Amino acid sequence: MTEEQLREECLPAVLTGGSLVLVTGTAPLHPRGRTTAALDRLLQRMAGDPGAGLVVSAPSGARRPLPAAVVDRAHRLSVPVFVTTAPAVRWREFQVGIQQSRLIAAERSAFQLSSLVQELPAQLADARAMQRIADWLARALDCQVLVSEPERVLAASPATAAEQLAQAIIRQSVDGIRPEALSGPHTQLISLAPASAADTVLAVARRTPFDEADLRLLRHAAKLLGLVDQAHREYRAASDASHAARSAAFELLLAGEVDKARRVMANLAPGLLETETARVFVVETQQAQRGPAARRCSTAVGRQALVVPDPRDNRRILMVHPIRSDEDTGAEVSAELTRLVAALGPPSSLGGSGVFSMTLLADALHEAITAQRFAAFQPDSVALSVHGSDLVSLLPQAEAQTWARSLLHPLMRDETQWESMRETLPAALAYPYTVAARRLRLHRNTVMRRTSRAGELLRMDFASISDRIAVALAMELVTQREDSASPQLTGSQPPSLAGLLKTPQVHAWAQTLVRPVQADRRDLQSTALAWLTFDTHVEPAARALGLSEVTVRSHLRAVEDHMQRDLATLAGVRDLQFSLHVVTGQPDLPSDQQGLSVVAC
Repeated sequence: MTEEQLREECLPAVLTGGSLVLVTGTAPLHPRGRTTAALDRLLQRMAGDPGAGLVVSAPSGARRPLPAAVVDRAHRLSVPVFVTTAPAVRWREFQVGIQQSRLIAAERSAFQLSSLVQELPAQLADARAMQRIADWLARALDCQVLVSEPERVLAASPATAAEQLAQAIIRQSVDGIRPEALSGPHTQLISLAPASAADTVLAVARRTPFDEADLRLLRHAAKLLGLVDQAHREYRAASDASHAARSAAFELLLAGEVDKARRVMANLAPGLLETETARVFVVETQQAQRGPAARRCSTAVGRQALVVPDPRDNRRILMVHPIRSDEDTGAEVSAELTRLVAALGPPSSLGGSGVFSMTLLADALHEAITAQRFAAFQPDSVALSVHGSDLVSLLPQAEAQTWARSLLHPLMRDETQWESMRETLPAALAYPYTVAARRLRLHRNTVMRRTSRAGELLRMDFASISDRIAVALAMELVTQREDSASPQLTGSQPPSLAGLLKTPQVHAWAQTLVRPVQADRRDLQSTALAWLTFDTHVEPAARALGLSEVTVRSHLRAVEDHMQRDLATLAGVRDLQFSLHVVTGQPDLPSDQQGLSVVAC
């Protein structure tokens, strides 16, 4: 504007922020002249809007183009004042440059803010959200970034930022300086939540100074980081409360307080525990992996089961899966947990219980823990029930191989003979000769002849169920379970079959199988022992017990139900015989030294 326009106050109604006002055609000003008074009013307008600065043209060589009062007023109002001798046309060009620079700065600021907002996670409780924002801020401002609490680092970019910025953080802590007031050469500290007096701080540092645009971007980033920090705190508080409630519900279930457990879980998982039966699963993993593994279990089956870390063992995760109908066996949950354990890899393992009443979940947990111990001996590290656990996998493998090879040594001395025996004996011992011959596609007489020859060489009577079980077990170990590490026979005394069954895992397996048999009000154990003593013949067992054959058969069916074993199979009879022997000492096992000599080979 010209000096005349200034005196007439021909200004826009509103000066936009950052306006630079140029006054041309001024002569040396009188301290009390009309132009000086108009300049004073203009400065007040610019201080309120606010303006970027005032430029007054003056003749070349003027000694004092502006009165001291105008300069003092501009200083008090914080309005920059410049004096120029350049022609107005140059300032018009300068105005275009300023507008272009402001446009570029605005576009850059908008792009930065848009990029910053894009770094916000879909869920504020995302554990990686802070680190992603810190990484973005480090790239955007070419600086080191640290987000920290007094006890720990929440995010750092690059990873060495914590070391570089530690001195600034320590100074804040020791001197008690407000974070905003602490800024060394090119270092800034900003509290993420000053209103709530939270201790979380954003610290940044770089080699070059921060300009006002950089500082604005830092403040915006600090607000977003503060929101993420608050979300993390609230999520942890809610998670801790949920964890405490679930743990309390689990403890109530173990104590038989089912109704109380249901009330505790009513708001967290409505209807989850409103069943009469349930299964219990146990996942064991490394202590350092339990937290992530528990979260994965919760994600996988949390809507169908109550998942809690075991307060008594820092490696275990416990799950109660309510069973909602007679047809529901929990197969979907067990399959999902099996896949999860496979993904976790060794040494993780999974154990499961059978279906128990809600009031007996303490027994279900004991069974699941036992099964989990057995899982370590299974190829897939999974034992979904104790009853489903394979006895052969629970035996000490090296000793079992030595025992089996010692027992079968007379059959293995001749290679041709051994080939025919390993083909015939497993089926001949498990089935009647006619059935075995049909399965093997051999003549019945061939099966009888080979089996008779095996009995002679081994000095065993295959009419005895104990001898058949022992040889069948040895055949399975040598033909199906043998590996490259199988020991060779030596002249030393081989282990005994009874010795193989004295391991803790076999004892736990046997107790689990026999316990429900012993708990039945009928004397099922005596019936089972008599049946085994008479080589699985019902008639002599019934006479010895003074019972009818119908009653003996009824008892044996009950034993099958309790143990979940098919006593029509040799494997089922084997598990019955071995579990009873381990728990009660009866029936006797066949001697391992029936005329057999141990020969080095």
